[in-house]
Parts: sequence; structure tokens; C-alpha cells
Amino acid sequence: MANETTLHAKARVALADPAGMLDRLCDHFVSHGTVTRQPGGARLEGPFGAVELEAGAGALRIAIASPNESYLFVVKSSVAEHLVEFAEGETITLGWQGDAAGESRIPYFREVVVRRARDITPAMRRVTLACDDPGYFATGGLHVRVLIPPRGRPPVWPSVGPDSRVIWPDGDDVLAKRTYTIRAIDHARGELDIDVVLHDDSPGSIWAREAKPGDRVGLLGPGGGDVVPADWYLLCGDETALPAIARIAENLPSSARASIVIEVADAAERQEIASDAAIEVTWLHRDSAPAGSTELLLQAVRDIALPEQGAPFVFAGCEQAAARAIRKHLRAEKQLPKDRHLVAAYWRRGHADVHDHGE
Repeated sequence: MANETTLHAKARVALADPAGMLDRLCDHFVSHGTVTRQPGGARLEGPFGAVELEAGAGALRIAIASPNESYLFVVKSSVAEHLVEFAEGETITLGWQGDAAGESRIPYFREVVVRRARDITPAMRRVTLACDDPGYFATGGLHVRVLIPPRGRPPVWPSVGPDSRVIWPDGDDVLAKRTYTIRAIDHARGELDIDVVLHDDSPGSIWAREAKPGDRVGLLGPGGGDVVPADWYLLCGDETALPAIARIAENLPSSARASIVIEVADAAERQEIASDAAIEVTWLHRDSAPAGSTELLLQAVRDIALPEQGAPFVFAGCEQAAARAIRKHLRAEKQLPKDRHLVAAYWRRGHADVHDHGE
């Protein structure tokens, strides 16, 4: 965090039991990053920055360092949320000092407008969004969270409280939230494409079916992990990951090689996968089997041998149980390090919205 562009924020929070709060914060964040304890304090390090905590007489001192405005906001908001959660009825007063103090907006929020929508397969619909700064979404991750306002009401977007916690609209203005991949970015036209699987009557599917020019939606992100440079790639998933796989393939260098395995309902759901890399595409058809009910994808991953030379990388996106099995196989059987694979649970059978990006 010594980079000269690092942003900083600090706060002092009066508490009845600062040491107890320090312990609770450390116990929580140990599963999300690295926690280093020292007498009376701790350092929490994760993908969005570092947090220094010091428990003193009647107060907890907090110092945050993050590489950019969006990451700084994420850390401040997360720390504030957990302070309130762990306060056990105690009133928390939190005011940040330093960079981006007094912020009134979420730095990674953008309002966009539907430009058009069309079916690209029987079960996949593409929604094209007009965006003032599409280049913003080109880095930082493949996914965005789409905020869908209630039909027939002007959108009320989330705001920021004085402690940097996000304030979500409720009641008649409550927003539906769904996570999708940005399939393509057209810088010249100022457009983003989002492909949505029409597999149920969830808010996301209804939005994609009914989307019309002029409709406004919000985007939070990008995020959710990214693909690292490699000599050989395995890109695999079901139809929910097809947009991500296609986008990754399109951006691979010509020097790369990739095996691509995609499970879909049937042949009508196949799409063209373009790439400058040397790719081999395998389609798995469930035919009459429901999505998430087979081991087709897991078995295909088991059958693929990693190259003996060069740096491999595996990307997988699918139903939660399959994602867990694939992640376990890659680590236990393939002995693939954590930084050489990204396995995401895009959905869970019987549940509306999971999208756990895994590790």
C-alpha cells in the first residue's frame, strides 16, 4: 500500500468495549483476508485495501488505505456496516476523515438507459444499455449488479449515509438486484451489452423480456474477479456463464490456447465463440434434464488434463453445487493454486440469486 496514489481515511469510534469490538471485527474478517494481531490492535488486509485497528480507552481508532476511490468506499462501508452489526444495541457515531470524506454518492454506481433488446437464442436475451463512460467498465471485473426499479415508478437509487453505509430504497421503491456479466463494450457507440438467461419468472428475466428503449436501470461495479494472464486456459460453465466465457475468449491473445466447455439445454442454445487464440470448443447438451441436475460439466472438467508446461488458468461458472465440486477437484486433484483458477457459483437450484464469485 505504499503506492503514492493510495487513498486514506480514518475515524475514531467511541465504544463501551473497544477491545471486544476489535476481537469481533478480526473474527469476521479472517475469512475474507489476512488478519495480523498485535497487542491492542490488528491489521486487516484484503483485495480492497488495508485496515489498521487500535483499541484504546473508550474508543476504537480506524485507519484505512486503499488504491482507488471505489475500493476505499467499499472498505469504509463494510467497516461501518460491521461496527453497527456488532455493536449489540450500542449507538455508533462514525465520521470519516481523509480522502473522499463526506462523500454523497457511491463511486461505482452508474445510471444507464436501455437502448434496445433482442433474443439471441430461444433462452438468451441481449439488453443493450447506453452509457456515458463505457470505458469505466472495461477493467476491474467481468460482472455488474443490475438494479431494477419497480415497473411504472421513477427509480430511487441507493444513497450514502454520513458513516458511508449504503442506504437502500424500500417500500414501493425497493430495487430488484441481479448480477450479470457485461458481455461486450462498444466504446464508439457508448454501449454495454448484457445477456440474460430467460429461465424463469425472476425479476431479472422479466426485466430482460420487457426491457424497452428509454428504461432506466442502475449498475454497481464492475467486480467479481478477473482472468489472469496464462499460456493455457480452461473456460467452462453452463449457459449462465456463456456471456463471460465468450467475452474472455474474445480478449485472449493470439499466443494463448484454450479449451472451452459449455453446458446448455440443447443445440439451439449454442452461440458462436470468437477468439484470436487457438480454441477448442465442446458443447454439452442436457437435452430433457433440468439445469443443475447433471454432472456433465464436472465430468468434463475431470476428463481434461492440465498441460505439463506453461502457466494454466481455469475459469468456471455454473450452479452452486457444481461450482463447489469443480473448485474442490481443481484444488485437491489437480493441485491448482488458488491464484490459477476462478470458480463462480452463478446460481443455486431453487433460489433466485446467488452469484458467489468464489476464489
